[in-house]
Amino acid sequence: MEPQTPYSSGWRAGRNDRNETSFIKNLLKRPLLLLLILFTGASAAALLFFVGGWIFSETSQASNDPSLKRAPVSVHKKMEAPSPPLQLKDLNIDINKISSRFSLETSGETLLVESSLDRDLQEYISDLLQTSGTLKAAAVVLRPDDGRILAMVSYDQEGNTGDLCLQADFPAASLFKIVVAAGAVESAGFTPEKNVYFNGGKHTLYKKQLRRNVGKYTNKTTFKKAFGLSINPVFGKLGIYWLGQRGLSDSAEKFLFNHAIPFDFPVETSVVNVPEDDYGLAEISSGFNRQTMVSPLHAALISSIIVNNGILMKPWIIKSISGENGDILYETKPEEVGSPISSETAEALRVLMRDTISSGTCRTSFSRVKRKKVFKDVELGAKTGTINDETGQYKYDWLTAYAIPPGKNGKSICIAILGIHGKKLGRRANRLGRDIINHYLSS
Repeated sequence: MEPQTPYSSGWRAGRNDRNETSFIKNLLKRPLLLLLILFTGASAAALLFFVGGWIFSETSQASNDPSLKRAPVSVHKKMEAPSPPLQLKDLNIDINKISSRFSLETSGETLLVESSLDRDLQEYISDLLQTSGTLKAAAVVLRPDDGRILAMVSYDQEGNTGDLCLQADFPAASLFKIVVAAGAVESAGFTPEKNVYFNGGKHTLYKKQLRRNVGKYTNKTTFKKAFGLSINPVFGKLGIYWLGQRGLSDSAEKFLFNHAIPFDFPVETSVVNVPEDDYGLAEISSGFNRQTMVSPLHAALISSIIVNNGILMKPWIIKSISGENGDILYETKPEEVGSPISSETAEALRVLMRDTISSGTCRTSFSRVKRKKVFKDVELGAKTGTINDETGQYKYDWLTAYAIPPGKNGKSICIAILGIHGKKLGRRANRLGRDIINHYLSS
């Protein structure tokens, strides 16, 4: 047996046994004290028996008294079912008739609907598109920080109804270079200052331009310049040699191509089908194809991801709906959809988009307006895209852009403009976008 220490449990048990033995011996030496203890215990037991019997008797009588009986309590109390939340899809709101505030008749009740639209901006863009000289046009302006739609306007020279902003019937053209550039930065280690090479013209895409050889007549530039000037062979080779089918598909899905876009109203899905052959990859990467489709709303969201540090906010246009008694029946709260790209990638893409304004395809259209006081210290970025339809009768003309005013209180915007031209060109999308940004900053 192990020796017991003063701090062991065995030591304490032994000491207690010795104390109990000593107490009993002392008690036996004192018979009068022992009799007193026994008498007291018996009296206490008798008293407890008498009191307990009396309590039981009184309780039994009370339980048999009909005047004191309670009605049984039901554990299955019927609860009224809460009203189901109001669903926008059940209200049949005409998106073409949405204004900043309007009433809606439904089920014999008049509802008051408040939207996110900026009435002044909405009216300005509507007038701008109607005088643009285009066959059709669409414009979306939104806030990247919370997803609210400030303006959403469609124009059709023939007066056809339908919201072009939510239709994905239009070739994305070089807008898709944003998606490719994001993939190059994230998975291929490209930076804005990385040197890239191309042969031949900037806006053509021949198979001979896609060779990797660097010769006497090879042109050298930086990645940001290739983006700003929308150089097709550079992006064609990106698709073949750097990203491949898997890389292009992954980057496209991050930007919600081939996926439903969450919104208050149905939005057609933007589609891209990435082929396996080299030239097909080059066409997709450069936007030199008519199969990659995008909606104007989606085009604006692509810029919003970049401005919002890689985070996509759910777009919304219905702010709240109130009943006749003033109760709020529906209210929108900003909601984060996800983070398609990292904040570092978003910052690199902003560098590329700034180059489009400073020395790329938007330099001429923005150079004069940038001197205005309201543009002081405003960060501007953009990407253009242009492609003809298969018949050559129509030209699709794109701009997606952003403006970030200085200071914490500055409200950034992202825009997308689509113009469809016939034989005669109307005002180009980059100029329409410039005027919209100018109006927003000036108001």
